[in-house]
Amino acid sequence: MQHPQQAPTQLIKIIRSIGPGLIVAGSIVGSGELIATTKTGAEAGFSLLWLIILGCVVKVFAQIEFGRYAIISGKTTLRALDEVPGPRIRGRGNWLVWYWVVMWVAGISQLGGIVGGVGQALAISAPITERGERYNEIADAETLLTFQRFAGDRDESEMSALEADVTQRWQKFRDEFPTDSPEKGELLLPSDTAIWATIVALVTSVVLWIGRYGMIQSLSTILVASFTLLTLANLFFLQDQPEFHVTLVEFLSGLRGRLPDPQSEVRPIGTALATFGIIGVGAAELVIYPYWCLEKGYGKFVGKNDGSLEWQTRAAGWMRIMHIDAWGSMVVYTFATVAFYLLGAAILHRVGLIPEKDNMVRTLAVMFVPVFSTWASTIFLFGAFAVLYSTFFVANASHARTFSDAMCVMGFIQDDEKTREKWIRWLSGGFPVLCLLVYLLFPEPARLVLISGVTQGIMLPMLAGAALYFRYQRMVPGLAPGRLWDAMLWLSAAAMLVTGIWTVIEKLAG
Repeated sequence: MQHPQQAPTQLIKIIRSIGPGLIVAGSIVGSGELIATTKTGAEAGFSLLWLIILGCVVKVFAQIEFGRYAIISGKTTLRALDEVPGPRIRGRGNWLVWYWVVMWVAGISQLGGIVGGVGQALAISAPITERGERYNEIADAETLLTFQRFAGDRDESEMSALEADVTQRWQKFRDEFPTDSPEKGELLLPSDTAIWATIVALVTSVVLWIGRYGMIQSLSTILVASFTLLTLANLFFLQDQPEFHVTLVEFLSGLRGRLPDPQSEVRPIGTALATFGIIGVGAAELVIYPYWCLEKGYGKFVGKNDGSLEWQTRAAGWMRIMHIDAWGSMVVYTFATVAFYLLGAAILHRVGLIPEKDNMVRTLAVMFVPVFSTWASTIFLFGAFAVLYSTFFVANASHARTFSDAMCVMGFIQDDEKTREKWIRWLSGGFPVLCLLVYLLFPEPARLVLISGVTQGIMLPMLAGAALYFRYQRMVPGLAPGRLWDAMLWLSAAAMLVTGIWTVIEKLAG
């Protein structure tokens, strides 16, 4: 059992005490960064870089307010949200808790898209069926043709011959593997992605059933760090490529706060809004962060508020550790987010490729072609598996904790630690399978991720209001932050409010 203790002050011990932010980063650098951010860059070019950076930085202030209240009160996020004034069903939670349920449904859909992305990466790198192997060969050739046409590697006659060859190969593929539909569509897709997604979901279910906090933190940290470094290296060496390097003028143009020009086939504003809701600490991460802080032991180390100076000193010390944890993880995922966005803008936008549907992962791999050439696919597929699986793994573990707590708050299960821990294990094993079923019924990973981004964008202003409520109505005397912090918290809340309103307007207009 953990007892109250003072927060460490030595650097090594401080580093050992952080961790919740790294787990959250493991959840972030997958769906938001690899898929949604890159798709935004592919659609909008460099023009929305400012929005991507703002989305990473501005929400940390609200994140810390949620963490602060969890540490000083020992309450989980949903229990804290249930204290916010507003409509409620007696004994079944208030309006914020019930909207969280809506967001959770979309979050499971997002994880369905993530497990589909993992399945795509594995199906491309290790096809199981002959049909899958043949499909990969033709789809890879088709994607490469788009890249070669932009790069000008071949003359027009060669390109025409290659395009005709790909067309003939698709026709031969349809003749050799007939389906109920004569058109080239989803019925023609091989089953390799679904098979791999099933294997990944079942393995994750078992691992989470027996897993603990330490294993989740270690695995997510290793996976995220490996691909983040690889992506930054790719962006660095890209500057030696005349066709694809990011110029200073282009980079600065993305910081001017302007919006991209409207396009007929894509809607970069809608994609960007969904991305804003999901990158950095999105609404889901704002909710889950205090759970990991409590599981790490911050709340128990502070102990129950007895009004003493000693308690106040402990609380201030552990809040300082939490600040380091939150801002440190922000630096990690912001670098990764900006790198993914710039790669999407510099390569995919210029070439004219949009990552979506069954070719999402294959299209994203093109970002590594200018630097790594023939090794690009292998390198990217490793990285895609690393970050996508990290997100799938961590987010399912997070959902198990929040959903079991929600059932307690809503009065559906007994409100005691033993019952909650039992449900966490059951849900940890069951949620990966539920995500798999969503993907099998709706196999469009990029769209599934963006749907979750929209619901999170709508919840951001709700959470911003809750953060302000905790700051001004639940703050313990002696632990209040300064005026500069309050000003930044209000700016954070304002940005989250604008995002929520803008998201609703965009979707109603569409």
